[in-house]
This record gives sequence, structure tokens and C-alpha cells, in this order.
Amino acid sequence: MPDRARVITRFLDAAGWKSAEVKPLAGDASFRRYHRVRRNGSVAMLMDAPPDREDVRPFVRVANHLRGLGFSAPAILAAEEANGLLLLEDFGDDTFTRLLAAGSSETALYQLAVDVLIHLHRLPASAAVAPGVPPYDEGRLLDEALLLPDWFLPAVTGRPTSDDLRATYTQVWTEALADILAQPRTLVLRDFHVDNLMQVAERQGLDACGLLDFQDAVIGPAAYDLMSLLEDARRDVTPAVKGDMLAYYLAKANPPSAASFARDFVVLAAQRHAKVIGIFTRLDRRDHKSAYLRHIPRVWGLLNAALRHPALAPVASWFQRHVPPELRRAPAPASSGSSHCAT
Repeated sequence: MPDRARVITRFLDAAGWKSAEVKPLAGDASFRRYHRVRRNGSVAMLMDAPPDREDVRPFVRVANHLRGLGFSAPAILAAEEANGLLLLEDFGDDTFTRLLAAGSSETALYQLAVDVLIHLHRLPASAAVAPGVPPYDEGRLLDEALLLPDWFLPAVTGRPTSDDLRATYTQVWTEALADILAQPRTLVLRDFHVDNLMQVAERQGLDACGLLDFQDAVIGPAAYDLMSLLEDARRDVTPAVKGDMLAYYLAKANPPSAASFARDFVVLAAQRHAKVIGIFTRLDRRDHKSAYLRHIPRVWGLLNAALRHPALAPVASWFQRHVPPELRRAPAPASSGSSHCAT
């Protein structure tokens, strides 16, 4: 993309990084691309988000807000929002995912992440919530849950999902989410899991936990981010760690009702897992990123476990009728000849 390369060069020149070395890094599930930038011993991270596909302004708003609250979000070193370019503080390479793979203490890393949430959730909502952040309302929650019948079901059945089936699915989720929507609100970072958490060198306490990928933050229930951390779509979290971290959070954060929090945790887990199964399928069908399909069996395992909770009985009945066990699997990659049934 020669035109894009010229835009990036002009941006770096204007930001004081003329003739910098720019090295691409691994991408993610979005349309954003990341590059490490080096010049005269200094290092920074370049976020390249094509403005026709991504909007960097929410990232800037939430990053500045989190930093104002004392959390380790990357500093914005330079920004050209209209062109989707940000130059960010570089936190290094020590994601929690890499540290865990290298043998770091699972308990220590997860407890640090939970401590961040406890600190955030102890703040009054008026202080915790970033300006311009949308509510995690019924419409948004339902739209996300619908990604499963809209993308996954056509991929495994070979036919589009009918309007009647979508309507009954929406109805059972509306019932299940009713109590969630009545809970107190806080800032929800949305993708709070080990891939998006970093150990920042030479920082201590909560400052040591670097936060990434929070541009989709919303105003919603406190249980969501803890659930996202402990019911990870891409990594098996041991039952012991999950149980210990949930108990640790409840003891330290002291929510108004531990029973309500536990119920919210499970209902939101089921909603997220349904969403993720749909998203991973869409990444294959629409975006030609088939690598995410390998995580779908894990996510089905998590969803099946959540559906056993009494609060999800109507949702579980829907799945029993319309998604039998033999369909609860990863679809074949689109490249193998599967048809595109969703739009």
C-alpha cells in the first residue's frame, strides 16, 4: 500500500521520528496493524488503523482517561486521528500470555489483573466511566449474542438462520439479560484478558499491569471484565485459579450481593461465549482469518458449562432444541469449500 506508507512516513516525520526504523509486529483480530518504531535509542509503538475500517478516537479517549485514573495505559506520543495513526508508549513484549507460556506464576499474574479491576470497581461510577463511552445496553448485548445464529449456525448447517429462529433466540436472551441490566454500572474494558495485559518493566504494584485494547469500552456490569479474564476464549484457565481469583475479587471488592455478582458472571459469560463463537466464525468467513476457528471447541465447552446455570434455563432450552451437541464444534474453514451464508 504505497499511499498508506507515504502517509505513515509523513506522520512519523512530523512527530519527530524522521528516518526511524519501522518493524511490523503480529496483527490481531481487528483491521489494526502495529509496528515498533526505533530512532536514536528511543522506541515507540505505531498503531495503523485504516480510517475507513477503524476509529482511533475511542482509544485515545479511554487511554487518557485510564492514565488520569492512575492506570498503566500507553501514553499517546503523537496522533493523527483523521488518518488513523497513533504513536504510543511501547510497553515491551511481556504480555501475560507470553509470561505464562514461559512459566511465570499464574496466580501472581492473574491476581495483579484482578487487583486492577478491584481498584477500578471501587471508584464511584462518575469517576470510573470515561467520557463518550456508550452504555452496554440491551440492544448491544443482543446484537453480540446474535452473532452465533447469524454466522456460526449457517456455517455448520449450510443454510441461513430463519427470522423465526432469530426471534426466539432474541426472546430467550432478553429474559436472561433482564436482571443484568438492572445492576450498577462501571467502566467495562471489554477485552480484559491475558493477551491484552502486559507486565511493564521497572513498574511496581498496579502500575506494573499495562492495559491494551480497550477502545471498545462501555458502561456496564462489573462482573464482565472479571469474567472475560477468567473464562478466556484462547487459553485454558485452571479451575483452581478461576475459583481462587473469583473468591479473591469478592473478598476485596465486596460487591453489594455476592450471589447477584455470581449470577451476572455466568449470564455474561454465556453471552460473551455466544458472541465469540460468532466472531471467530465471521473472522474465517468474512475476513479469511481461519486461525481463530481452533478456539471454538474451547469456547463451546465454556458456553455449555454456563448454560447449566438456572438463570440461563430459557437459553439452554433454545440451544437444546436448535443446536444439538453434534453441531457444537468448529465449522470447517471457508477455504475448504464452505459457503458464505451470512452477510
